[in-house]
Amino acid sequence: MKTDSAGRARWRLVEIWGDTADLGHLAWSIAIGLVVSLAGFLVANRVLASTVGTPELARAYAMLAGLGGCVLSGLICAWLFTPKREVIEGTSADPRWREEVLAELAGEHGDLGSVADLPPAVVREMKELEIHDLFASYRPRAARQEGGAP
Repeated sequence: MKTDSAGRARWRLVEIWGDTADLGHLAWSIAIGLVVSLAGFLVANRVLASTVGTPELARAYAMLAGLGGCVLSGLICAWLFTPKREVIEGTSADPRWREEVLAELAGEHGDLGSVADLPPAVVREMKELEIHDLFASYRPRAARQEGGAP
């Protein structure tokens, strides 16, 4: 049985916290995070145990070193595993795709409401992001058909 590269790559992807990750990179990232943060904790614990007066204080500082190791491992993983997605800014995207996304949003969360109901700060931010007109002009497919619009 022959599988295409897209199908092979698709099974390696997983969605975590609203983002898509490669399973192999995720496993390596977890291993790197574990090793670097645990090493930071253990080394700091051993060094601080002989220099700090109380063991509890040494352990607390060692935990801070472990957290520093977490940040360091995040930087290492960001450097090793670059993002796989492409972000395209501007209005060159297919309008049908935008309609599908808005319809999906409306399906998941109910009616999208009106842009006129939003606070001025939100409207200002939507205009800065160039999505205000998109949401302001959106009408669900059923409403377009009732109004006679295509």
